Amino acid sequence: MNSLSDTRSDLRYSAVVGSLSPVGVLPKRIVDIVLALGGIILLAPLLVICYVAVVLSSPGPALFRHKRVGFNGRKFECLKFRTMVPDAAERLQALLASDPAAAAEWAATRKLQNDPRVTAIGAILRKSSLDELPQLFNVLRGEMSIVGPRPVTEEELERYSTSVGAYLSCRPGITGLWQVSGRSTTSYEKRVACDAYYAHNWSMVLDAKIIVVTIPALLSTDGAC
Repeated sequence: MNSLSDTRSDLRYSAVVGSLSPVGVLPKRIVDIVLALGGIILLAPLLVICYVAVVLSSPGPALFRHKRVGFNGRKFECLKFRTMVPDAAERLQALLASDPAAAAEWAATRKLQNDPRVTAIGAILRKSSLDELPQLFNVLRGEMSIVGPRPVTEEELERYSTSVGAYLSCRPGITGLWQVSGRSTTSYEKRVACDAYYAHNWSMVLDAKIIVVTIPALLSTDGAC
């Protein structure tokens, strides 16, 4: 049943985009493969360290797979190192039901500044964005790009309103214009505006600029989530 539902959603979103190729097409894809493969090779020891740290920190799998919407509405499993407790969904529902302030924050940003679901190791991985390293494999599989809009859930995509087509015209990215523009300290409306601007103004030069400023943005953990 889920598979049928996903197929219907994919077809609905495809009608919005109407394109067979994502923004950047072949040149962007070549750069993605080179950077993702190089990153996996160079960061292999760090990937192993993070994997072991997550396994030892709390029960549960090292990798978290969350269904996201990609180019043309295609669903894929976005990979991250697990940063939350195994019963995170249940804890979130209980918190939102008992804490109006947390519920309001979640409704506005889809995030919680003081999230009780996050483990100690998870907090470190999130602050440093190391939890997103497994997404290099999503890039190799063609589900994501090095640079692009942050991957969103189907529920979040509803908030894109008239900018849905812009988001769906791209492969979601590990980094992007929103991440280097304040990350989680910005509003969701600015996030949508950044994604729309990127889709309409993409160039290899813009991608290069975003990649260059990504590392300083990551080192400044004020906006990390």
